[in-house]
Amino acid sequence: MTIRVMLVDDQVLLRTGFSMVLAAQPDMEVVAEAGDGVEALQVLAATAVDVVLMDVRMPKLDGVEATARICARPDAPKVLILTTFDLDEYAFSGLKAGASGFMLKDVPPGELLAAIRSVHSGDAVVAPSTTRRLLDRFAPMLPNTAQEPGSDRLQRLTDREREVMLLVAQGLSNGEIAARLVLSEATVKTHVGRILTKLDLRDRVQVVVLAYETGLVRAGGHG
Repeated sequence: MTIRVMLVDDQVLLRTGFSMVLAAQPDMEVVAEAGDGVEALQVLAATAVDVVLMDVRMPKLDGVEATARICARPDAPKVLILTTFDLDEYAFSGLKAGASGFMLKDVPPGELLAAIRSVHSGDAVVAPSTTRRLLDRFAPMLPNTAQEPGSDRLQRLTDREREVMLLVAQGLSNGEIAARLVLSEATVKTHVGRILTKLDLRDRVQVVVLAYETGLVRAGGHG
């Protein structure tokens, strides 16, 4: 299956560079480009896209708001935020808006391609440890979780699923969780799938965000 990618960035040279890297892959195709969020939404209305590479700082409509509008659509494509800095409040806002992860703009080509494939498959999260560092830094911006309705959602989980969710939120991969809990990796993957379904989440990044919002994980701590 060919992964249909859209590039959204106000820097033409950067889009051209990414496009060249992606075009060389047998399983990827750049089907659309846009220079700002407004144009991205217009193009998406008429183009089938699987993964959007989204810059955050753009004129007219920034990448965070564009991401929120895209992710609110039925059958929305996955969104990967592109940021200049490792710990960027824009990337945090992008994750809150529904992005599946974020990458640095100077990411090595191999890592970018792996991230696109991972996000497309829904199997993994982009740099969960980096996502966790980001949340540790910006978690104080989250609302007081004591009255958060999201905490009630966790009651839907079994004790084992809650345990797996906590480890996902700490940035562990399926393999690392399997080793920690003495389970097979396939079993962990099944648990993660059930967590996503029960909590109505799109991917592992949203698991991490919800874990912080509900207080399952505290900033700088392990829950």
